[in-house]
Amino acid sequence: MSQNPPELKKPLYGMFTDIPPHYDLINHLITLGLDKGWRKQAALTCIRSKPERILDLCCGTGDLAITIAKLADYGPGIKGLDYSQPMLDIAAEKAALAAKSIGFTQGDASKLPYKIEEFGCVGISFAFRNLTYKNALVDAHLSEIVRVLKPGGRFVIVESSQPSSGFIRALYHFYMRQYVANIGAWFSGNKAAYRYLAESACSYFSPSEMQTFLIEHGFKKVEYKPLFFGAAGVYVATK
Repeated sequence: MSQNPPELKKPLYGMFTDIPPHYDLINHLITLGLDKGWRKQAALTCIRSKPERILDLCCGTGDLAITIAKLADYGPGIKGLDYSQPMLDIAAEKAALAAKSIGFTQGDASKLPYKIEEFGCVGISFAFRNLTYKNALVDAHLSEIVRVLKPGGRFVIVESSQPSSGFIRALYHFYMRQYVANIGAWFSGNKAAYRYLAESACSYFSPSEMQTFLIEHGFKKVEYKPLFFGAAGVYVATK
């Protein structure tokens, strides 16, 4: 999630800076409402070791950060960062309605405005693909995540994945290209953004590729839990 020069921007950049009126609704529709449960699993994973400070990276409209705040029973310091100020404005409004104190910051994921080893946990909800899929700043993004994590800290990722079954994988790809691309385009008016979203999801890492990728970028251990027959998954990478 960074303010990249024009040649590095994806079609999603415009969608995230000029967000459609029903952005959250679109997310629920294209995941058949399952994203709420998946995000809850990620939030529970984030607070499992009771880290004192948690960062919701590429927080968007704040759903992961707010879910963490609602589920945590020990009062962690929670931050949220995104490049899109309109999304952050919505996130702040949602947090206020939920009576949760979360510090939201506009910023660049390749140059995080945080101290070395500031967080015990960094979480990211369906945005890691945007930081890594054909992104020229991928190494900077991973380097910054590792930098702000404490030793032994955990990076919790909930993201689309590739089902191990060839049949289910084919159904998943058909669903992404035919339903997600079209319903997203229809509701948002941004056909390119949702075509990109569908194609990037279909071409993204398998679980084993993701685990190798994270190890190569500075993590010592990576755990994986499949969701919905492997169409998505929760990864826990330990620094």
